[in-house]
Amino acid sequence: MISRYSPPEMANLWSDDARWNRWLDVELSVSEVLAEDGLVPMDAVARMRANASFDAAAIARYEAVSRHDVIAFTQSVGDSLGPDKRFLHMGLTSYDVVDTALSLALVEAGKLILVKLQELRDALYDQALKHKLTLMPGRTHGVHAETITFGWVLAGYVTEADRSLKRLTDAIDEVCYGKLSGAVGTYPSISPEQERRVLDRLGLKAEPIATQVIPRDRHAHYVGVLALVAGLCERLALEIRLLAHSEVEELYEPFKEGQRGSSAMPHKKNPVTAENICGLARLMRGYASAALENVALWHERDISHSSVERVIFPDATSLAFYMLDKSVWMVSEWRVDVEKMRMDVKRDRGLMQSGQLLTGLRLAGIDDDDIYKRVQLLALAARAGGATILERAKADAGIVAALGDKLEAIFDDEAVLGRTEVFVNRIKS
Repeated sequence: MISRYSPPEMANLWSDDARWNRWLDVELSVSEVLAEDGLVPMDAVARMRANASFDAAAIARYEAVSRHDVIAFTQSVGDSLGPDKRFLHMGLTSYDVVDTALSLALVEAGKLILVKLQELRDALYDQALKHKLTLMPGRTHGVHAETITFGWVLAGYVTEADRSLKRLTDAIDEVCYGKLSGAVGTYPSISPEQERRVLDRLGLKAEPIATQVIPRDRHAHYVGVLALVAGLCERLALEIRLLAHSEVEELYEPFKEGQRGSSAMPHKKNPVTAENICGLARLMRGYASAALENVALWHERDISHSSVERVIFPDATSLAFYMLDKSVWMVSEWRVDVEKMRMDVKRDRGLMQSGQLLTGLRLAGIDDDDIYKRVQLLALAARAGGATILERAKADAGIVAALGDKLEAIFDDEAVLGRTEVFVNRIKS
């Protein structure tokens, strides 16, 4: 991932040194368990733990010859071990080390993303409560539908974040597996019991049935969940962009002092962060597609997934963290024009209550093919200007006779405020 979208937490996690340190931890943990079983001298393992190191330049030199990264790595580590190097990588195939270490990285990355996702959930929850009575137009197809509150809108994002938190927790558990079962998963050297003890030390579970690799459906699920997390950020960012339109101007992403929206038009305050997030979500869906393509490998394994995973795992986890971090900032610092939202409700001339008028008339016993047309004509006439839909309804003797004093209540823009405790109770932690 380019540095622009690579938070330090993720850049450090996916660095070459971090990867090699995870490999080394797997290698030494295996040696320790073998020593406990008398297969490797205990004093040799103690020296290995004390002296084992690697050198990036040496790894590069060795790999240029062997064209095999794990062999190059073990050769470099062997340089630091002297005669004890013969006890390194005993009974292991390369992907016993690589896949087990990869699981450690994915679990750690997932936990970091979980923290950011919880921060977004908390920020959305706070804003939902803050704006539970902030009246605004509800929109479907981009057109005013019925009155809603901004808090109610945000409550939907809170519950989506809750679902993502559960999905991500499950996905982390799904990749919390290692394997030390050899070239095709049949335990020719390391026993299942030894595998379990090594993985216990590393905080992982043993893959029930592995080939040369851990099954890639686990990884596809993980990346797919990250794409759904990105989808949450994208949906939120799109809402900000839509409400920031010059024709709407109800919500704005933060605009810092000194920030400029355009090199040519000084008046511009573009929703650049929200647009950035929407663009990155497209990449995330691409990573999910690539992860799904990696599930089907030849027989007990081919290497077609490897090059893909070198890109998608660092990129997907980095982008998920980045998008969440930016989303938390936007939600915490955005500017909500409460009065503009309320004004847009009032300016709608009662049209958002047309559905309630139709329902009221049907409950009053008027239920024929003509009633929808009558209400629609009133609404379209009010939209064109002049009298409001309520004023026009009052001029219809049949409507007045059917509804009486209920008519005014139907056109109460603030009736929805009496129902806001519904969403407040449903999003409580």
